[in-house]
Amino acid sequence: QVQLVESGGGLVQVGDSLRLSCAASGRTISTYAMGWFRQAPGKEREFVGYITSSGAYTYYADSVKGRFTISRDNAMNTMYLQMNSLKPEDMAVYYCVARPRNYGSWSGGDTTWGQGTQVTVAS
Repeated sequence: QVQLVESGGGLVQVGDSLRLSCAASGRTISTYAMGWFRQAPGKEREFVGYITSSGAYTYYADSVKGRFTISRDNAMNTMYLQMNSLKPEDMAVYYCVARPRNYGSWSGGDTTWGQGTQVTVAS
């Protein structure tokens, strides 16, 4: 079973940039699709985006498209979320997720979640 630990969250100003990291251990992530979700206070957890196992394809929610970029370094067993032009509505706890297939649901029993990292955007 893979374990995931997010880092890089913090307090930023509107318009700033921030990069989150998701470090995996326990297994190599080279066969896992990996993604990011976020949850703001009082709201449901929402999909941010994900990257396929090889890194060839990325998919994003409309709300972050053009501002956020997901990348991965399989040799380092790490995935990244580069967030630019941050807005107040981006403030949330960001969760890393891994799934041992490129397509399908993120709610399967073989999906692994990290503990989350807080991103606060001050206006």
